[in-house]
Amino acid sequence: MLIDYVRPAPVFCGLDGGCGAVRRTVFAAFLGLPTPAWGLLGFLAIALLSVLRGKLARVGLVATATIAALVAGLLLAVQAKLGQFCPYCVATDSSALILFGLALHRVFAGWDPPPARAFRAFAGSALGLAVAVPLCLSLFMKPAVPDVIARELAQTPDGKITVVDFVDFECPFCRETHAELTPVLERHKDKIRLVRKQVPLTRIHPHAMEAARAACCGETMGKGDEIAERLMATPAEDLTTAGCAKLAAEAGLDPTRFQDCMKQPATEDRIKADSDAFRASGGHGLPTIWIDREKLEGAQDQADLEAAISRAIGS
Repeated sequence: MLIDYVRPAPVFCGLDGGCGAVRRTVFAAFLGLPTPAWGLLGFLAIALLSVLRGKLARVGLVATATIAALVAGLLLAVQAKLGQFCPYCVATDSSALILFGLALHRVFAGWDPPPARAFRAFAGSALGLAVAVPLCLSLFMKPAVPDVIARELAQTPDGKITVVDFVDFECPFCRETHAELTPVLERHKDKIRLVRKQVPLTRIHPHAMEAARAACCGETMGKGDEIAERLMATPAEDLTTAGCAKLAAEAGLDPTRFQDCMKQPATEDRIKADSDAFRASGGHGLPTIWIDREKLEGAQDQADLEAAISRAIGS
């Protein structure tokens, strides 16, 4: 879990399930540190106290295990309220509860571990493997991605990376990020396959659907990038039917074909499929950009976008 929290893209648990749901809560971090970091420190403390002998060690173990059990119970309750469960969280929290029970039993039984060095060596080796094995696996495993993103990755030719941009042309944050992303794409245009998916947020952006139709028709008629640029540069209040038709004409598209495309059911179907893909990918807000297997949510600056693309190209 800690590996997934500190890496740009998780490798053990995807962002579109219970893991992602927990990571979007306030319980994902405490005092600036990811919650799994605190968990790892807690389990290490429990492990150390478990191999020490004497009453003080037993009392310390119960105290530490009690704190771990309370936190575990809280996190399990949070997941139950969300209606989504992170499998790694459940395993970790359940382990904390079991350890609390064992710590109580040890206190009441007055039990101490064997004093033999061999036992401590075994316990230390087991603990070391518990940390080292996931770390080593993470160096070789590819980040987990939703199926809809995996299908786009599979369509990208060898030697190129995939950028999937979920966009609403009336969204101000999408416009800001587009301005930052455009020069980055231009610098690496020979190594990037760009996929735009339309997610018009019609409840808050009255012209977003019309702009999405125009973008789809621009792609169909061979000028997707140019139409997208024009849509992003046009004041939001001008993204009307007439305004989009004017943009298309300025881009050299046939007005009759463009108007016919805007009314086609296939255009509506494409927008619905794109919006469905956004939800299936675990999307919760715009802008959302996938750069190969790394997901970027919210407004992004040019430096972060450049870094993400460089990581994808390097891998």
